Amino acid sequence: GSGDASRAVADWRLAVWTLCSVLLPVLITAWCSFQRSRRQLLIRDIFRKSKHDWHYTDLFGQPSYCCVCAQHILRGAFCSCCGLRVSERCLKKADQRFLCKEIMMRGTAGAPSSMTHHWIRGNVPLCSCCMVCKQQCGTQPKLCDYRCVWCQYTVHDECMVDCLRTEDCTLGEFKDLIIPPYYLSTINQMRKEKRTSYEKVVPYCRKHWMPVMVLANTRSGNNMGEILLGEFKMLLNPVQVFDLSKIAPAKALQLCTWLPCNAVRVLVCGGDGTVGWVLDAIDEMKIKGQERYIPQVAILPLGTGNDLSNTLGWGAGYAGEVPVEQILRNVMEADGIKLDRWKVQVTNKGYYNLRKPKVFTMNNYFSIGPDALMALNFHAHREKTPSLFSSRIINKAVYFFYGTKDCLVQECKDLNKKIELELDGERIELPNLEGIIVLNIGYWGGGCRLWEGMGDEPYPLARHDDGLLEVVGVHGSFHCAQIQVKLANPVRLGQAHTVRLILKSSKMPMQVDGEPWAQGPCTVTITHKTRALMLYHSGEQTDDDDASSLSE
Repeated sequence: GSGDASRAVADWRLAVWTLCSVLLPVLITAWCSFQRSRRQLLIRDIFRKSKHDWHYTDLFGQPSYCCVCAQHILRGAFCSCCGLRVSERCLKKADQRFLCKEIMMRGTAGAPSSMTHHWIRGNVPLCSCCMVCKQQCGTQPKLCDYRCVWCQYTVHDECMVDCLRTEDCTLGEFKDLIIPPYYLSTINQMRKEKRTSYEKVVPYCRKHWMPVMVLANTRSGNNMGEILLGEFKMLLNPVQVFDLSKIAPAKALQLCTWLPCNAVRVLVCGGDGTVGWVLDAIDEMKIKGQERYIPQVAILPLGTGNDLSNTLGWGAGYAGEVPVEQILRNVMEADGIKLDRWKVQVTNKGYYNLRKPKVFTMNNYFSIGPDALMALNFHAHREKTPSLFSSRIINKAVYFFYGTKDCLVQECKDLNKKIELELDGERIELPNLEGIIVLNIGYWGGGCRLWEGMGDEPYPLARHDDGLLEVVGVHGSFHCAQIQVKLANPVRLGQAHTVRLILKSSKMPMQVDGEPWAQGPCTVTITHKTRALMLYHSGEQTDDDDASSLSE
């Protein structure tokens, strides 16, 4: 009996220990998970209420030290406006103790025309030099040295003297691009008092002041827009930097009315679609009677379709290879040019058609045929699985697949029998074609100069500011591919101020600036709409395969 009892006790103990060994890790995991979610809620709450623009990172890109406890940290929070870095446990203290960049001066009497430096200690940029002794800063493995969040000057701890703390900040290298907080507070006060003569306000009265606005599409280019937003906020006044996923361009551009006429420059970070969106908002400014405030537009190409930015010298795609400082220098040095914008009106055929005609604005090109079919197929698959299409290389591979698939299907056969083409009212006899492309700019199809082709034949010059469109024909997607690698010429159909296409029968793929759709019998009329003020960068323009510099 005693043996059975001891065996029962042993079994009971074993069951208890087994239960403990199973339950204990589960309870510890649940407790840790609860604490983590509680901590994340607290952090999120601080982020939401803070005047800093806090972001959390699991790993800092360079050796970093907490601005409160001075300990070395691998992960934590950083402010994308002033550059503070802080450990998770010191976040609340840092948020209360340190001021962020002020976008507008508050509580100042009169009209201030300067401000003192705003120094932040530690985590200075690598390879920065002290403004006093000209030696390298941030070389010691600890929280050391100072950086001004406005002029970006750095100073050693031992070189920091009291006069530097009270000295006026010059705003540094980009003083001609920055909108100073004291300017905004003065203009705000003047607007309240219904005064509109800003000519004597500093730096409005300064000759070379050309404030820049950055409009970034964070949905373009594989998260690149998010990174750029932070980098531009660090160098400029955060009020100049806009996230187009949170604010519409029309609203953002109202800042131009606070700034000098014909002086503002806008840097659009995104694909050609984003640029078109911003140019439409600028056209709205003209309708509102704000013509004198219209800015000039520069482009930082993100995303896949960047033919417009390539034509204007800003390159075929940005992946972080050029420092943000250099981009701002390029914007400062760029020359103003004009870009024709066109109205594309699609009127469906039929006597009883009561629907309004479709109206588009075209900056780059209109096409009917194989390249529009490729865009339509690509577009349909991107809508289904957008996560697959975040890489420029994958996008081009998918485009190639649809192009070669189309060679087999030949869905756009005998286009010349289904369509009539008129250039400036004159009917054009069409050879055997599968596609027609109407061009406003030099580049097409991701870096190919379509009108020039192989460049071995005489042809009239193509420009984006002459009020003329170039019209070309292609024999199919294989012919398109041959033109792209300079093995064939397009069928040049002519140049015109007005283009009219009549689709007599069947359904055909069409596209305007990369926006495709399937279209039944209709009349397409392309007429001049307006001219946009753009900025031209005289750096290199790139074909996809060779980085040959081609002058426009």
